[in-house]
Amino acid sequence: MKKLNFIIDKTNKAKVFKKIIFKKYKNYSISKCDVIVVAGGDGFMLKTVKKLYKYNKPFYGINCGSIGFLLNKYINKNLIKKINKAKTTIIHPLKVNTLSKGNIKKSFLALNELSLFRQSKQTASLKLKINKKTLIKKLIGDGVLLCTPAGSTAYNLSVDGPILSLNSKKLAITPISPFRPRRWKGKILSDKSSIHIVNLDQKKRPVAAVIDNNEIRNILHVKAMANKKIKFKLLFNLRESLFKKINSEQKRKIS
Repeated sequence: MKKLNFIIDKTNKAKVFKKIIFKKYKNYSISKCDVIVVAGGDGFMLKTVKKLYKYNKPFYGINCGSIGFLLNKYINKNLIKKINKAKTTIIHPLKVNTLSKGNIKKSFLALNELSLFRQSKQTASLKLKINKKTLIKKLIGDGVLLCTPAGSTAYNLSVDGPILSLNSKKLAITPISPFRPRRWKGKILSDKSSIHIVNLDQKKRPVAAVIDNNEIRNILHVKAMANKKIKFKLLFNLRESLFKKINSEQKRKIS
């Protein structure tokens, strides 16, 4: 028997799950458990994993939200059996450092993506550098997005970015409604790359950064790269693996 710790969201579906599951299983502390079971939506899963990954425990997500891309299907029976058969997927997050108005520095982890958006009626004006070399001198548009393979089927796909295989060791940088250069479609980068994005007109064209579910406004510049020292351990049922979900999206996009 594995020892489980339950982290449960406050959605109605999650509350029902909580009532059922606490009658069947003991809720061990995080330090004593073998697996952290997260019941909620994708946003709640992202928040929980980044908060608790330092305990070096695997996370088994149960979808009590809507899409549930990072989660397994909702179940309240045979939970231990499902977890015992689940396979571990390792994800390395982006480490993002931001500098905003007033020289305020902050650091974040992103499992999915970093997005920079215009913050006013004016388009954003951004300079993109990869490993100290300039990629785009001036990108004018609504913004730009940098994603991991795990996040490549989320907002990145919605702005017509590429889908990355989970084991590709790549990152994707994708423009959001680019005006100049109009036909630039973005670039696939090695996950060893260091990305530096600078707001070229901070007063007239303010920009906000969104790192998964965190938002920082009035950005001066951001720096990001994959952090291979950090491992997020996610457990998936065989038929619901993240590999299969991403491959399914790739086939759907091609067809």
